[in-house]
Parts: sequence; C-alpha cells; structure tokens
Amino acid sequence: MPRLADHEERRRSITGAVRRVIARGGLDAATFQSVAAEAGVSVRSVQYYFGTKREFLLATHRAVVEDSGARMARGFAGLGPQAGPRDIVRTILISILPLDEASRHDAVVLGIFHAATLTGPDVESADTAGAPNYIVDAVAGQLRQLRGPGADERTLIADAEVILLAVAGLTQGMLTNDDYATRATQLVDHLLDRVLDA
Repeated sequence: MPRLADHEERRRSITGAVRRVIARGGLDAATFQSVAAEAGVSVRSVQYYFGTKREFLLATHRAVVEDSGARMARGFAGLGPQAGPRDIVRTILISILPLDEASRHDAVVLGIFHAATLTGPDVESADTAGAPNYIVDAVAGQLRQLRGPGADERTLIADAEVILLAVAGLTQGMLTNDDYATRATQLVDHLLDRVLDA
C-alpha cells in the first residue's frame, strides 16, 4: 500500500519553492506555474494546497517568520540561568539579523514582502505586522523589567519601537554593505548601550 503523502511536508516544500522564486524575482515572479516548476510538482498540486496566490504568499511569509522564531528559540536556549533583560533583548535582535546564508536569504524575502505592502495588491501591511508587533512587545517587556514599575508605558513602547526600527535598518544595510555585516553585533551592542542605559 503506498505511503500517504505528508501534507505538512508538501506545504513546506512548496513554500520553500516560493521563497526561492521570490528571492530571485520578487513577488510578481511567484506564480502557480513558476512555483510548481521550482518545487517539482504540478500546478494542480500547488492549487490544491494553496487555492490562491495570496494564500501561498502569506503561508510563505509565515514560514520565514517561523524560521526566525526558531533561531530566536535556539538563542534563548543558549542563555544561562543568570541571563537578564539585556541578554534577552540582545538575543531577540541577533536572531533577526542576516548573519548566515539562511537568515540572509530570509531577510531578502522579508524585504521583498515589505516592499510589496507598499506597492502590490497581493499583500497588505496588516498581513506582515504580527512579527514586528511581537518583537516590540517582547522588548518592551524586558525594558519594563529593567526600569521597574514606575516606568512610563508610552516611553517603553517607543524605545522598543526605536530598537526594532534600528535593527530593521541594520538588517537591510547588511544585505548591501559588507562593513555593516561585519560589525552587526557590535552595532547592536552599541544600540543597547545607548537605549538601555539611558
């Protein structure tokens, strides 16, 4: 009796193909035909797992974010029991930087998604806001621990947003500037020195 297909595995294979197509040619290049060819499956298979282009784009975005979350979880697992708020914030930020080939590829894909929210009909800014909102909340939570119960909530959120925006800019800079790439962790530490010790 033939083994039943692992549907989750097939979906991951297709979203992996979407990522490669997007990285090479942008969101417009990701069609049912190009994704099927990249994945080595029929167009009908892609349509079965993802009924619309929007569905496979959003599933692909989720897959990239989940990979970033897995990097973050590995970073947390490497922290010792004495890790404090600064260590946790640093781990969050380092996990989203393109420091190796896989995370660099993901940063390219996320950058393309970001551009598409400004210009394209397939993805809206609300579709991609979950991960940045999570990071702002997580960083603000650590700032709250550092600054104590009297800290102004609006300032905590604003500082967390500034941290995220700075690292998002660094991420984009690292894709085109090797100097930023080689100094990325130093720049994160400098940012944390400026914001956390303020």
